[in-house]
Amino acid sequence: MSNVLQPPFVNRASGAALSFLTVTVLLVFITLGARFLVETPAIDTDRATARSKGLSEIRASEETALHTAAWIDQDHGVVRLPVDLAIQLTAQKWQNPEQARAELISRGVKAAAPLPKTAPKPSAFE
Repeated sequence: MSNVLQPPFVNRASGAALSFLTVTVLLVFITLGARFLVETPAIDTDRATARSKGLSEIRASEETALHTAAWIDQDHGVVRLPVDLAIQLTAQKWQNPEQARAELISRGVKAAAPLPKTAPKPSAFE
């Protein structure tokens, strides 16, 4: 009677090993299938030429911006200057430090001044 109440012996270690092996083999097949069945497009020469042309255009515009003077905002007196020219102008202005400092402070006050108030637009519902 004691044999009837005892559960049958189950080898769980071999079941776990078998399921692990099955999952591993499936993952290997899926990986190999994806590797050999899915083709990735190669970078063609047209794309490489277009990227090279775009890069050269960007570099040319940056070079122009670095070495030429231009107005950024003419109404507010903002100018883009080459670094060498800006250094020369700064050294020239700072020959007289008191005048240069006073001008710098006045420009800072002018730049930080609040914008003039404009009349509010009438509402469409009035």
